[in-house]
Amino acid sequence: MDKKYFFLAGMPRAGNTLLSSILNQNPDIGATANSLITNMLFETAELKKKETFLSFPDHQSLDNVLDNIIPNYYKDWDCKYIIDRSPVGTPENLEILKKHLKQPIKIIALTRPILEVLASFLKVLENWKTSDERKCDLLMRKGEMIHKSHMSIENLSKPENKHIVHFVSYKDFVKNPKATIKGIYKFLEIPLFKHHFKDLEQFSANGVSYVEDWLHGVKSNFENLHTIKTNDFSITKHKPLPQAVIDKFKHLNQIRIN
Repeated sequence: MDKKYFFLAGMPRAGNTLLSSILNQNPDIGATANSLITNMLFETAELKKKETFLSFPDHQSLDNVLDNIIPNYYKDWDCKYIIDRSPVGTPENLEILKKHLKQPIKIIALTRPILEVLASFLKVLENWKTSDERKCDLLMRKGEMIHKSHMSIENLSKPENKHIVHFVSYKDFVKNPKATIKGIYKFLEIPLFKHHFKDLEQFSANGVSYVEDWLHGVKSNFENLHTIKTNDFSITKHKPLPQAVIDKFKHLNQIRIN
């Protein structure tokens, strides 16, 4: 089956799991969990900097591998449309994708202000025995999920990328999920499916569900990170962030969407 590949490059705690759970009601769609695709593409492309390659620079052969990473990874997914969730919008990842995805690029970008993202994480991590400021410092480290997602959204917001991206704010999604889904179908140019927004199922894709206690079989600090509310689309209220956290990260709080 020839598949079409789309991408979800959302901020964490912005409704990615909820959105994917809804989209996966459509048997033609396979919306993924956080995927390995960008890691595989980037790390394979980095081989061109290795001494072994430089001594015998067979670009065509390595490019053949890069061209086929996405189709081979999703070869056994029984659906027409893959929506891969990963930070594809970072400058490095997007450059590789533009070169090696042999289809038009379409990226859904779920946005949420950084300070709201951090407040939401603190709710999930409330049993982690360290200060809220320390938790936020760790969450905001360079190369971690929030940093990469923010960098991805920031790059996608540039005028030169506006034709490949469809922005959805977390607030708008929660306020009107039906309109959000309709807008995504229109952007992806695929037939609209009649979704339901009550009695939702927890996220799974290709017969696989999240394992929240993956850390050596012991429940981690991130337990229930991907658990969705099955009948409630209201925005959860969180306790205020420490002023030190607000002062440190408020300059990142809002990306201007062109």
